[in-house]
Amino acid sequence: MALLADDWKYAAKQFVKAYPRDIIVHCSTSNCSRLTFDGVDIMGTRLAEEVLSVIKQHPHLQKISFVGHSLGGLICRYAIAKLYEQKSARRACGEDMECSLDGSTNSSVEEVSKRKIAGLEPVNFITCATPHLGCRGHKQAPAFCGLYSFENAAASSSWLLGRSGRHLFLKDSDEGKPLLLRMASDSEDLPFISALQSFQRCVAYANTCFDYLVGWSTSSLRRRSELPKRRNLKKVDKYPHIVNIDKATSVSSQEEIPADAKIKGRKSQEMEEAMIRGLTKVSWERVDVSFKGSKQRHFAHTAIQVQSYCINSDGADVIQHMIDNFTV
Repeated sequence: MALLADDWKYAAKQFVKAYPRDIIVHCSTSNCSRLTFDGVDIMGTRLAEEVLSVIKQHPHLQKISFVGHSLGGLICRYAIAKLYEQKSARRACGEDMECSLDGSTNSSVEEVSKRKIAGLEPVNFITCATPHLGCRGHKQAPAFCGLYSFENAAASSSWLLGRSGRHLFLKDSDEGKPLLLRMASDSEDLPFISALQSFQRCVAYANTCFDYLVGWSTSSLRRRSELPKRRNLKKVDKYPHIVNIDKATSVSSQEEIPADAKIKGRKSQEMEEAMIRGLTKVSWERVDVSFKGSKQRHFAHTAIQVQSYCINSDGADVIQHMIDNFTV
């Protein structure tokens, strides 16, 4: 299992404690400090290379999972597209319908697709407070108080955060359209959606309030009109800060909007809709988190991953929920 950066030390320790014989936890170190300004694509490529290096050190590995927080979730999405492999195997089936992959020539033969990430079976893909839709849309970065003037000023100043800032505010156009928009569909060289679909589980943990950096909509991959009503949010037994769980459902057969449709003017609402349409081709579990009433509520963005136990300990139940529902 790959975790991003030292900020996951507490969670890594808990995962190892829960599954001492089943998993190897690796906390990524390839995108630390000032390297986080380099852009999602460069950081995703570095992570992919790091993952391959770790796999070489552990040749017995059979499965792989990713857990990413905030920008780290986007980095993971780019990395798995770089690591994605799809191979076909011929499955032979006899008259008794027993099948094998040994290449025998029985009465029926069909093609079976094997989808791998870095040669391993993809299992869990988990993000926490990740701006999947970027930060440009209205109220996607709560720190701007929903004021269009602040949001526009932040977007215009995104270059201060390097290429990563331009990616988050959808201000880049290296290949004719923003990277996050391109990451909402498969391209010829990078199968972003197919890579996500290869995982047994895709889970998005999202703060419902007090996360001043990443809004509820962008982190939970929902339109604002689809967000659960706050009056209906209720604490889940055993996990006091989890207030809503939407189980994964079959992917909607809604009419697809091409990723480049109506994007000439680059209106944030149109780009946001295109990203949602693309990313919801994947079946997501959504876990909504609230630190309302907690003394640590103003640190919700880091509490959701327990970045530092001394100031984020209230998020321990979120990590425990992640562990309890982890597929090994």
